[in-house]
Amino acid sequence: MSTRSNFDQNLKELKEQILNMAEEAKKAVTKSMLALKNQDFIIAEKIIDNDIKLNKMEEIINEKAIFLIATEAPVAVDLRKIITAIKISSEIERIADMAVNIAKSTLHIGHEQLMIPIEKVETMMGIALKMFSDSMIAYYGEDEEFARQCAKKDDAVDEMYGELITEMIVNTPTHPKARKQITQLGFICRYIERIADHVTNISENVVYLATGRQSGLNV
Repeated sequence: MSTRSNFDQNLKELKEQILNMAEEAKKAVTKSMLALKNQDFIIAEKIIDNDIKLNKMEEIINEKAIFLIATEAPVAVDLRKIITAIKISSEIERIADMAVNIAKSTLHIGHEQLMIPIEKVETMMGIALKMFSDSMIAYYGEDEEFARQCAKKDDAVDEMYGELITEMIVNTPTHPKARKQITQLGFICRYIERIADHVTNISENVVYLATGRQSGLNV
């Protein structure tokens, strides 16, 4: 295999590692919502314990990327591909951290009856998860336009976040004994909103990958 072919294979493997890491993070986020909905502490604890796996995946990706930069001295498009991989793996790791935070909040809430309709939180999470999946499709195809479309959905998440926080503020005086739970639910909504923000950052990196231009999306 020629030097160029070997380098291209390494770039392909790097992208596959990113996609695998994203899939693991998506599973963690999905399970965190399931743990909240069912108040399933076993699932919540497994999400927390599994975070070390995601951290290790990011570490491996970064090591491979740094090795390629050091040994191949890439320029132009090749360098963008490696830089983008590092940046996107960081965003994915942070998304996985949000799943851990949701799991921890679920444990804090305990078995108390939830004070807001969980369906609204699920809808918000559903949008964020669709954004995440779409951002990975955009990354795989290096699709600038699809990445831009993905980032636009962040507005819907922001809007739902505002509505849910307002509802919680209104309900707090009515349920003074549930202030701890309402606070944790507010945190959870914030974590979902942050997932969408990290996905938007991924989309920005895809635009950079495809065009070579930095682009602030949905600002």
